[in-house]
Amino acid sequence: MTLVNLAQVLQPALAQGYAVGGLVTLGWEDMRAYVAAAEAENCPVILQAGPSCRAHTPLPVLGKMFRHLAEASSVPVVAHLDHGYTFEDCKIALDSGFTSVMFDGSRKPLRQNIDETAAIAEMAHAAGISCEGEIGFVGYSGGENSNGTDPEEAVQFARDSGVDAMAISVGNVHLQQDKEGGLDLARIAQIQALTTVPLVIHGGSGVPVAQRSALAAQTSVCKFNIGTELRMAFGVALRAAVASDPDRFDRVLMLGDTIDPVQQAAQHVLRAFGAPPQR
Repeated sequence: MTLVNLAQVLQPALAQGYAVGGLVTLGWEDMRAYVAAAEAENCPVILQAGPSCRAHTPLPVLGKMFRHLAEASSVPVVAHLDHGYTFEDCKIALDSGFTSVMFDGSRKPLRQNIDETAAIAEMAHAAGISCEGEIGFVGYSGGENSNGTDPEEAVQFARDSGVDAMAISVGNVHLQQDKEGGLDLARIAQIQALTTVPLVIHGGSGVPVAQRSALAAQTSVCKFNIGTELRMAFGVALRAAVASDPDRFDRVLMLGDTIDPVQQAAQHVLRAFGAPPQR
């Protein structure tokens, strides 16, 4: 199996009633663990490079890392830019070998968001890759407040932007460390009734696992972004690795001890989405 684009994994998910995990990467150890998890669970996976990842490692390097893992994988792997804020962000990702870009114009007025997203979707489609957009604004735990998605605006956005997937704000919040919340099922149903575009939940770590499974099986939510939950697993594993031997100083050895625990955490995440066997 090799790299695929976002539409190639989300359209089967939409048709067959499951979801795909968009797993947020920060470095080699976690992206490697995510692909191993997808292979163990025999399901597709979306490797995502968000703003903090890109601040640490340049997009051309990330593109090569993602492609290296995907081309050796036995399951479908998407190389996805998460929260690209400019046309240039998305163009660099395209040129770096990514197979999907997410343009985030959610803080902008509706028409500007539509027009800018449409231009990026056109560029992406001309290159054979996919484009995700966001309508409504998904806020941050302890930070910016959310602005829930208006179903009528979602219809206009989906129709006029040409996106392959649409991120919506329905009670989800980025960087949430607990699973106390739940999503606005009525709003999801309204949006789903009015558009056929696969829906995306950002801030998926804050969504109870049972609700993730139910939405994957019963709605057009086909992608959940999971970052905080997996970063927490990495942090626990790294602290244990450092504490296990105070004389050990080689970071390769310490970071290596995180891979199995992060893989197990990622398998737990991916299993809940209900994807059928890929091979």
